[in-house]
Amino acid sequence: MTKDMHATLPNPEPLDRSMTPELQHVIDTKTKPPGSLGRIESLALQMGLIQRTLRPRIERPAVIVFAADHGIASEGVSPYPQEVTVQMVANFLGGGAAINALSRAAGMSLEVVDAGVASALPPAAGLIDAAIRRGGTRNFAHEPAMTRDETLLAIARGAERVRHHAALGTNVIGFGEMGIANTSAAACLMSRLCDLPIDACVGRGTGLDDAGLIHKREVLAVALARHPKSADPLDTLATFGGFEIAMITGAFLAAAEARMTILVDGFIVTSALLVAHAVCPAVLDYCVFAHTSGEAGHRRMLEHLGAAPLLELGLRLGEGTGAALALPLLRAAVAFVDEMASFESAGVSDKGV
Repeated sequence: MTKDMHATLPNPEPLDRSMTPELQHVIDTKTKPPGSLGRIESLALQMGLIQRTLRPRIERPAVIVFAADHGIASEGVSPYPQEVTVQMVANFLGGGAAINALSRAAGMSLEVVDAGVASALPPAAGLIDAAIRRGGTRNFAHEPAMTRDETLLAIARGAERVRHHAALGTNVIGFGEMGIANTSAAACLMSRLCDLPIDACVGRGTGLDDAGLIHKREVLAVALARHPKSADPLDTLATFGGFEIAMITGAFLAAAEARMTILVDGFIVTSALLVAHAVCPAVLDYCVFAHTSGEAGHRRMLEHLGAAPLLELGLRLGEGTGAALALPLLRAAVAFVDEMASFESAGVSDKGV
């Protein structure tokens, strides 16, 4: 890490696994054959280790959606105009988007953060104005998307939002995003951080046709060739990322530092995790991967991180929707540990089990 990284970034500790035998005993002595609840059992173990308890809980689960615009949108890499970003933020605030419906269904609070939307938004309940630069990032086809200082400020503001929720008692959190052309930013981050050719990273985003997909690949290939590779993940983030992606990077690190269970959404959010992981590998100890996105490239990201997602539903919307859909599985994990009888308490013989 460089000196400014040490001064700015949260620094999560690797998970203390010393309680593993005790937790595993609690899980294994429930009235069931060992391992018969599959991934639900491993979730319970992970959450118990994160919370350092034999009886993990879900407290005030939250999802934070970070929104920002991208200069690369001017290259025609998305079928939607940039104005859709601010329109969708208004939809979030009005309660009419998919993440509104799914977070309500999951019992998660929802916060929307303006990380740098091109058009100013009027003050509204549930909106946090944390914009780094009005107008969005610069066009990385020609110049770095962000300066180093902007990148560090965005990381700090993302971390600040997580710390706010931690102070309220949140111990499970997910992140979502909105920003026209942010799949282009994520694809370039993936290409550099996973050392993959750009064609393996680029997808159709919000619905490009074949000609649009070819154009997007060409634009991003030229952009990557323009900027030299760097061993510093924050330089890569500054060059190709977005304000919302940088804030999510900071949010990941702060959530892990606060010992939260983090529900990881799709392609864009996982691109931020690639950066956070490159900075501090211990962040993965606190992550539960919600799903495999239908966006091309996400599966390769997950392989790079050694992740095993819970769901495969063909989602490719973003917004944190996958995180909201996965929360009931975490609820199931804590419920069986808390509510299911043990062989001893139920007077059931465990011989032969």
